[in-house]
Amino acid sequence: MTDIPPAVELAGLTKTFGPVTAVDGLSLRVQPGEVVAFLGPNGAGKTTTVDMLLGLARPDAGTVRLFGGTPADAIRLGRVAAVMQTGGLLKDLTVAETVRMTAHFHAYTRPVAEVLERAGIADLADRPVGKCSGGQQQRLRFALALLPDPDLMVLDEPTTGMDVEGRRDFWQAIRADARAGRTIIFATHYLDEADAYADRIVLVRQGRIIADGTTAEIKNLAAGRIVRATLPGADQAVLAALPGVQTVEVRGDVVLVRTDDSDTVARHLLTRTAARDIEITSRNLEDAFLALTTDTLAADALAADALAADTLTADSAQPIGA
Repeated sequence: MTDIPPAVELAGLTKTFGPVTAVDGLSLRVQPGEVVAFLGPNGAGKTTTVDMLLGLARPDAGTVRLFGGTPADAIRLGRVAAVMQTGGLLKDLTVAETVRMTAHFHAYTRPVAEVLERAGIADLADRPVGKCSGGQQQRLRFALALLPDPDLMVLDEPTTGMDVEGRRDFWQAIRADARAGRTIIFATHYLDEADAYADRIVLVRQGRIIADGTTAEIKNLAAGRIVRATLPGADQAVLAALPGVQTVEVRGDVVLVRTDDSDTVARHLLTRTAARDIEITSRNLEDAFLALTTDTLAADALAADALAADTLTADSAQPIGA
């Protein structure tokens, strides 16, 4: 039985621009059917990595394999498509004319009417592209990416300019495609999108992977919990002195305590204060993102472990519906 190659295999990718190392020995494997969020602060190397994955830039070192072949082969065969943030649209053409013209560049395409419907812009078919909003133009780019019925779709800030309803409809369409076996890699600044729609999150900092796992696993890397309570006149100094407390924040009558020892904080609030409405919650994805990308020592300590675990994480990942 022939082993199915990974949808994406990046091995030791390095890219420098003068004295700046944008991508530093990055390795990653993505299995067919995975939905992977590629996150990191500005300047982390996300865009450069995506450019090398798509064959738009050549790495100084390392290799890129898509379905076992080169990016050029995968794109030529219509197995890869991308939705980028800007560019690539002629403003004088209508939406339908744009899709029909692009279809001529592919040996095989899905019907124009079908991709317009899937992208949620069938009612805009006769509208000039220049008269479309930013969100509508982004959905047009999504329709163009759907044309060759690709096995891998790479999305760079795909919902930029979309309203809340448009974002929801877009991700419903993406999830339906993923359930059918399409592999999705997306970069986004909307952490709620990564939390809600990704099977796996890859967090990048300074050109290296510093965390790679499910949403729950990434959240767990931000140690501790948040204790929230209604406590008028809270004594911040007393709370800050409790064991395990990291920060204390007061918002009106509400106090938020970030701590590694939530039991001690809760017990203190219950027995030593008049606090009410006490809640204990885990850190969210934003907490983890900020902790891992702004804490230099913590991020550097995690980097070696994350890079060493890349192969294990990729091998254990399962396609959607498996």
